[in-house]
Amino acid sequence: MSIGHSFLGLLEGKPRHGYDLKRAYDERFSPGRPLHHGQVYATLSRLLKNGLVVVDGLEPGEGPERKRYAVTDAGITDVQAWLSQPEKPEPYLQSVLYTKVVLALMTGRPADEILDVQRTEHLRLMREVTRRKTGGDLAEQLICDHALFHLEADLRWLELTAARLNELAARVRP
Repeated sequence: MSIGHSFLGLLEGKPRHGYDLKRAYDERFSPGRPLHHGQVYATLSRLLKNGLVVVDGLEPGEGPERKRYAVTDAGITDVQAWLSQPEKPEPYLQSVLYTKVVLALMTGRPADEILDVQRTEHLRLMREVTRRKTGGDLAEQLICDHALFHLEADLRWLELTAARLNELAARVRP
């Protein structure tokens, strides 16, 4: 996800301080993984340098003056262009897990154990995401659904690979 574009979209509603942007971003887009403060201000600095935001005002604080940022017309145009572009689907054609399975088979190690351990980890994460979804608002539920659908697809791949392990082993062993 583009943090910069997310900030531009958040600033369209009203000018905000860096701290307010961080809080809004964390709440709406990354509830379990908050941004680092340094990342917030580095992103704002880049947006400022590129003319996508301006300093809308300065307010005294306990430390340095707090800058309030506002999106520019160029920033609105930029976020509109970003929103209009489809995201490239990630087909995961070069999977680390697939590589581990093939290497295990090539070296005579038990690939089925790799699949079992991974299945256990996927199921653990699915339970965790399901708990998070149950207690969340609509936005949280949608984010969790997205994650769960990906995890389910991974589990289907794990099952299919386990069923084809002997055939794969015959093809990859030297």
